[in-house]
Amino acid sequence: MSPDLSLLPILETQRMRLTPVAAEDTQYIFPLMADAEVMAFWDMGEIDDPDIIANIVAGQMDEMIEGKAVYWAMRALSDDQFIGTCDLSEIDRRHHRAEVGFMLGREAWGQGYALEAMQAVLAYAAASGLRRLLARSHLGNRRSDALLERLGFVEEGMLRGHVLRDGERRDCRLFGLLL
Repeated sequence: MSPDLSLLPILETQRMRLTPVAAEDTQYIFPLMADAEVMAFWDMGEIDDPDIIANIVAGQMDEMIEGKAVYWAMRALSDDQFIGTCDLSEIDRRHHRAEVGFMLGREAWGQGYALEAMQAVLAYAAASGLRRLLARSHLGNRRSDALLERLGFVEEGMLRGHVLRDGERRDCRLFGLLL
């Protein structure tokens, strides 16, 4: 079952269009999630099975249908090139809060795409009534930490041993932003 895309937000920035993730985006998400460098600071390692990625995307689509999240595919306005994904997940309407995240292909790193996309996501979150956003980064992910701080997020603590990956416990930094 795919979501009614007309009900999900499409965001546009100066250089990108963010559209709700659809099943056909699996072919673009797979190379990102198969890249060890892209996945270095994720809760899971790289994935080399496209069927697993298809299941992840299907799960994200289910979450969107249920109103629990919005996952966007980021594409350049100039040539419709797939850049990455970003999201507003764990949406809690009762407490007006959610979690944010982003993933870009290596060729897009350092070009300001994540900042631009997340500014649009933050504006959407505020306009839709959310008042608190959370973000996590794995310890050592300085680029994501710097981006979150540039967006106004404040480090709120350390989640020690929060993620089990490759048989080891990983610490995560917790960031928060009040809208």
